[in-house]
Amino acid sequence: MWDSPISNLGQLGRMSELHNHQISDAESGTDLAAALARLNKALESLDNAVDASLDSKKSPASAGEEMQRMAEDRAKLARDLDSSEDRANRLEETNREVSRRLVAAMETVRNVLDRPV
Repeated sequence: MWDSPISNLGQLGRMSELHNHQISDAESGTDLAAALARLNKALESLDNAVDASLDSKKSPASAGEEMQRMAEDRAKLARDLDSSEDRANRLEETNREVSRRLVAAMETVRNVLDRPV
């Protein structure tokens, strides 16, 4: 990680903590120490946010690579969708054929049962 000016502000907080110990009024020192602790935590969060922001900025080459990956993913999803649609159509056709055969079988059974013995 690069040494940012924001991370140097954390050193200011540490120096202030040393100064804290020199304060004679214990209550004021406690309040100041708590305030400095909150300030240090906020500065650390800010430093992390800046680092994350800088890391998220990509070069044009990596943006192009990301676009390439997205295009490949899209093409794969399109192929998968086409395959699923073809399968659904085949299943629908099979379902119609099975239904037709069942109707024919039921009519045959009905005709057999309706014959006089």
